[in-house]
Amino acid sequence: MNKHDEHIETRTISMSETSVATESETPRAEVRDRNPSGAAGETKQAPQGRRRAFTVFFLILAALAVSGVVYWLYAQKFEDTDDAQVDAHLSPIGARIDGTVTRVYVDDNQMVKIGDPLVDLDPRDYQAALDQALAQLAQARSLVIAQRPSVPITQTENTTNISAGEADVANTRAGLAAAMHDQKTAEARLVESQANAAKADADLARYKVLIAKEEVSQQDYDQAVAAAKAQAATVAANDASLQSAAQIVDQRKAQMAEAESRLAQYRQDAPEQIAIRQANVQSEQANAQNAQAQVDIAQLKLSYCKITAPVPGIVMKRSAEIGGRVSAGQQLLTIAQVDDVWVTANFKETQLRNVRPGQPATIHVDALKRDFDGFVENLGPSTGAVSSVLPPENATGNYVKVVQRIPIRIRFKPNQPGLDRLRPGMSVEPKVRVGD
Repeated sequence: MNKHDEHIETRTISMSETSVATESETPRAEVRDRNPSGAAGETKQAPQGRRRAFTVFFLILAALAVSGVVYWLYAQKFEDTDDAQVDAHLSPIGARIDGTVTRVYVDDNQMVKIGDPLVDLDPRDYQAALDQALAQLAQARSLVIAQRPSVPITQTENTTNISAGEADVANTRAGLAAAMHDQKTAEARLVESQANAAKADADLARYKVLIAKEEVSQQDYDQAVAAAKAQAATVAANDASLQSAAQIVDQRKAQMAEAESRLAQYRQDAPEQIAIRQANVQSEQANAQNAQAQVDIAQLKLSYCKITAPVPGIVMKRSAEIGGRVSAGQQLLTIAQVDDVWVTANFKETQLRNVRPGQPATIHVDALKRDFDGFVENLGPSTGAVSSVLPPENATGNYVKVVQRIPIRIRFKPNQPGLDRLRPGMSVEPKVRVGD
């Protein structure tokens, strides 16, 4: 044992002796009043109670820690928001023509189906316009019927004219050939008569010599003179015949040229005349189609006098009243398509890291106090600030970073009870499962 241990032991003994001396000096009456066994019990129970309390505290703290860790791990699998509402298609129903309201079939909050009558407009003006269009259509069709036979008639006329022209050309060609033959005949006769005249003149010259010698009779001489004159007349006649035959040949040539020109004109004009007749028919057909279009437009406008429901849903914002004058495009009421609803949830951009289309979701509807099953259909194309009327301009220098929200469409799963009670604008709290 070292000195330090001896010093400690000596100090302990002295303290024990001091306590014994002190107790010995205490009055006996005071000692009697004390309960040595109770003091010892309380001394033993106090540490045990504190240990038990500390044990319970640490157990509760551990349970809370484990619960917190479990909840944190569970919360990592979900993303939720309270900035969400039910949406649906709101179909504005308006007038497509000008008119006066004669009847209103529906009122606000009334359920309608496709084809149910909504509003009637006065149809009398449009009925008169339809009758006028039908009359114009009948007139246009009659003109088409009148013009349609002109095409085959013109084709027949052209064929006839061409045939006649070819016949005229053939006739004139034959006449020209005959005239030329006659001309050649006249030339031959002229040559023959000239030869006879030359012989007669030679005979007359000999008879003159003979009559001067009185070797022939006067009668023979007179016959020779008459024969020479006759042959000269024959030459003149044949020459005139030749000139006439030449003129006839020229005439026949001119007639043949005229016939050929007429035939060429017939052949050239025939397709153009057909085209003109066909163009006239097509023009009348176009007029008839235009008239038919006017009839269709008039029928459409007349049908617009009866406004029916194009979609099923609930009527809201009805402004149509009997006797009211409406203009084309004026909205008369709105139909909320409550059979096709979805949720538009505006999640923070920091929540979208693991959100994908097709993920399941639970939708709590505040008004009904119940949950519906759904799934993420798609993510919005931009944040709400970008698509606002006055988007922020961060380049101005007044930039403050704010967590943006992006709309996500969550579709309800079909065939769930209670879907028919959903209405556009209801507040909901969707929770999307983003992890397994």
